[in-house]
Amino acid sequence: MPGYKTKLKGALFAGVKKGWGNFIWICKIIIPMSLLVALLQWSGWLYEADVVLKPLMGWLNLPSEAALPIISGLVINLYATMAAITVVPFTVGQMTLIAIFSLIAHNLIIEGIIQHRSGINAFTITLVRIGAAILTVLVVSQFIGDTSESVAGLAEITSESSFVEVLREWAVDTLLLLTKIFGIIMFVMIVLESLTALGWSEYLFNFSRPLMKLLGLSRLTAMLWVTAVIFGLMYGGVVIQDEVKRGDLTKTELRHLHVSIGINHSMVEDPALFMALGLNGFWLWIPKLIMAAVAVHVFRAFEYLWRKIRHTRDEE
Repeated sequence: MPGYKTKLKGALFAGVKKGWGNFIWICKIIIPMSLLVALLQWSGWLYEADVVLKPLMGWLNLPSEAALPIISGLVINLYATMAAITVVPFTVGQMTLIAIFSLIAHNLIIEGIIQHRSGINAFTITLVRIGAAILTVLVVSQFIGDTSESVAGLAEITSESSFVEVLREWAVDTLLLLTKIFGIIMFVMIVLESLTALGWSEYLFNFSRPLMKLLGLSRLTAMLWVTAVIFGLMYGGVVIQDEVKRGDLTKTELRHLHVSIGINHSMVEDPALFMALGLNGFWLWIPKLIMAAVAVHVFRAFEYLWRKIRHTRDEE
């Protein structure tokens, strides 16, 4: 039998090969879609759409001004949300609710495409994430108090840069992001291949079984779930895409995993962004973790009912 060194060497080559292939795959998504979003932001069209969300804000116990940071996060990313809430004098309670919504539902265009190509319909997961964000904010708002008071001094966050400057900024930001993605993908793929080569994957699956059961997930998705929870949905999506090629997971297992990580991912970096503004970490971590578990179990129940309905129709 080959020794540890031989196994690790083979795992290294396999991890690098798969990592490079998956890196190219995600580049094909991120480069054109991030450019589209950058142009939408520069044109100002993006912020015209906040009128669609303003009626929803009152229902969420938030002022109408909260629509701008929320829609910025929905279409762009959490940094856009932070840019909005730092120039508008929101209260800590209001910022907490905005942060919770955005932590669950952000960057929906790019992340939706990634999830679509790795196991779940983009429209379905987008609705799940937005619905989970709304429900979570509704629940948490009951514990925070009145956060509906109007806010003065709303600033329009549109770019006054020239088209060339926007392209330059987009190119630099995208290059930095892809460099980060490349490093993390290579690291994750080499680790996963090493665990498989050494035969340790099964031990990890068995060890994580109680947690996965609580979350409504298959034990075989443990490593994929951990990857997305620590590193984020883009990186988790890349690893999931690799598992899709292997065929080790069923379509149902993949859908359940995507529902979970769509709601709850990047539990280290993303909450830390808002904690830097003085927000309580409890509200940034716990509600979305609970919502992820609830959403998977509800999703499973709907799937079961749908199968029963179809079975009944077929018998008739």
